[in-house]
Amino acid sequence: MTTSASIFYDSLLASWEFGDVFGISQEVFDHVWAKLSAKDGNSVAYISMEIGADPDVYNPVKDRLLLAPQAGLVSEKYRYYLNKYFNGYQKIPNYSGGLGILAGDTLKSYADCRLPVVAVSLLYRGGYFSQVVDSQLGQLSQKVVWPPEKTPCLFKLCDPNQPDQPLVIEVPFFTRNNTELYITAQVWIKLEVNHTLDYFVPEILLDFAVPDAPEIIRSAATQLYNSESSITKAIQRRMLGIGILPALRALGITSRTFHLNEQHGVVLAMQLIAEELHTTMIEERTTSHNIDQIMTAAARVADNLVYTIHTPVKAGHDRFNKILYREICSTTCQHVLDILAQDEEHPDEYNFTNMAMRVNRSANSVSRLHRDVTHKQFPQFAEKISAITNGVHHLTWISDERAAVFDSFPLLDNWRSNPGVFANCTTLINDYDFRASLQNAWQHDTGTLIDYVNEMLHQHRQQMTETWINPPNYFSTIFDGSTIIRPDVFTIGFARRFSTYKRADLIFYDMDMLCRIILECGKPINFIFAGKAHPADEPGKIVLKELLGRQEELYKKSNGLASLIFIPGYDMAIAKMLVAGVHAWLNCPKRPLEASGTSGMKAAMNGVPNLSIMDGWWVEGYHDGSTGWKFGHEGPIDTASLSESREELLYFEDSSSFYMLLPKVLDEFYNTENSDAFLNRSINNLRLNIPVFNTHRMAAEYLARYQLELPEAQMAEMAGYAKLYSSDK
Repeated sequence: MTTSASIFYDSLLASWEFGDVFGISQEVFDHVWAKLSAKDGNSVAYISMEIGADPDVYNPVKDRLLLAPQAGLVSEKYRYYLNKYFNGYQKIPNYSGGLGILAGDTLKSYADCRLPVVAVSLLYRGGYFSQVVDSQLGQLSQKVVWPPEKTPCLFKLCDPNQPDQPLVIEVPFFTRNNTELYITAQVWIKLEVNHTLDYFVPEILLDFAVPDAPEIIRSAATQLYNSESSITKAIQRRMLGIGILPALRALGITSRTFHLNEQHGVVLAMQLIAEELHTTMIEERTTSHNIDQIMTAAARVADNLVYTIHTPVKAGHDRFNKILYREICSTTCQHVLDILAQDEEHPDEYNFTNMAMRVNRSANSVSRLHRDVTHKQFPQFAEKISAITNGVHHLTWISDERAAVFDSFPLLDNWRSNPGVFANCTTLINDYDFRASLQNAWQHDTGTLIDYVNEMLHQHRQQMTETWINPPNYFSTIFDGSTIIRPDVFTIGFARRFSTYKRADLIFYDMDMLCRIILECGKPINFIFAGKAHPADEPGKIVLKELLGRQEELYKKSNGLASLIFIPGYDMAIAKMLVAGVHAWLNCPKRPLEASGTSGMKAAMNGVPNLSIMDGWWVEGYHDGSTGWKFGHEGPIDTASLSESREELLYFEDSSSFYMLLPKVLDEFYNTENSDAFLNRSINNLRLNIPVFNTHRMAAEYLARYQLELPEAQMAEMAGYAKLYSSDK
């Protein structure tokens, strides 16, 4: 008997030669795949080392399933999928931070905008790492073990010729001592489905940690950014770049444009150049191709590549010792690298950023200021580098409470599809009902955050007696009540990677001065921090540990007015709760080392004002102070400003500027006689920053670089997003 439930679930199942996928209809699947496999190659392959898109934060399929008819007598197959979506592992720990989450947000908007895009990345069964924080020891790294088989939206593909076997691709890796090495990867697919479930972007994820893989390969393939050795790091980048073409070709995908989201996948360029030279990546040659041959091939390959550079920080640019790298590449690769990856400052190393800069038809920075910095750092490529300022996926980061408010006002109709409609908040800023509703939603989200913090502190106190871990919060050692932190207290949030140039400890540089100001104001304040240091970043881990050590001092010297809380295990779910629940978002990198930053954009999506150094996106989002506050150095881009040494991080100058600003911020928040000012900043963020700093607008700007041919109506829609803002001014 066919039931309404069966009909409903049938509409969410699609089959093809590589197996079944759940979450979209057969019609939608066939439509998208026809675009990706078209002979004209009118699609884009988006290449990223990491992709952050946890199902517990944004999952349109699960949202639709919550509205489904009662399952009743549906088949066992559907019960399997339902179990995955409701009881499966709700995180995909294949991201480390901003770069990966940006990639996920980008792909979500590509799906919303119905662009013919496929993503390729690696599947890391060991994820990134799980953070444990001990007040005495600092950050400790634990291995992550997660079950991709039990994760929603993620499906292992099968071999069409042997349906009971996984789809495996074989890729040539390197030839040394006349021995060819081929490695294999199982192919997975994750569906990035749009909010109306009528389009999706597939993410092709390659798992090289197969049982019969050599140990050196399995080690490099298991954990994201495994940096236990330079050779492991080089192999991981190599796996990403060398697996792209075999994976796409195995699936019949014909993309003619490849977008490198950072230079990690630039080995793809070497593979394409080798094909242009009618050879292979592993061929050993007694005679090399001459420079003209390689440069001609590189020019043809460049016509197919778009490159985005994401950081001015040296650690973000891959360099590999030439002697080391020759251990994992053939003479063919060496000939290409010797010409295209040369580094005049480091002649003994191959510079993969230089190679990515040389071999592309379009290169871009991720903010206007970052464009100027990149011109300074790479003057030889300055003419080709433009700006496309980052954005965030508004549907992911706007809280449910704020979303309900936006749904209830006709002037914001269609905000889910078109973030540009938030410009209508110019009218709503004077609407009493809108202001009251927004204020109530904000208070609700703050309450959710503070409840989480208080419960966490209580749990940490219990862990003191149940485990060896010393709680990473001072309050867990002195209070045993259920309410420690109050929601009516002005709360500043900070959450990002702990790296020295991001200066998480900046505002505590002169603790006596900070506490004196707080005492003079007589107003309480919460500081809630979160974030991870890279496991190999010892200076970053020191910053985190020292921050924990300031909690007691801050509390006592401020006579209990100031509280510093650290939330361990930072992930997308915690991030969403933070950016919606705090009253101001702190960003304090050394200018101009923050290329863009996106956490502040996520706060702005909820109307939360930023309190920030004038760096990255905030230079464009500040709007003369109507959306938040600025502090710190605003000098020119020069050699000193680009220095990452501790002595030149401007702690004294920038912390002093913050201390001068803080009383004004506290006064505005607590001023009951002029309570409109703070809420006005919030609404100004909605009307000025949501229409600009979203990934729909960003997608429209990238579309011009992709040179895709789209239907006239779709091009008009994308042109509308592009008109919202032009990054490269």
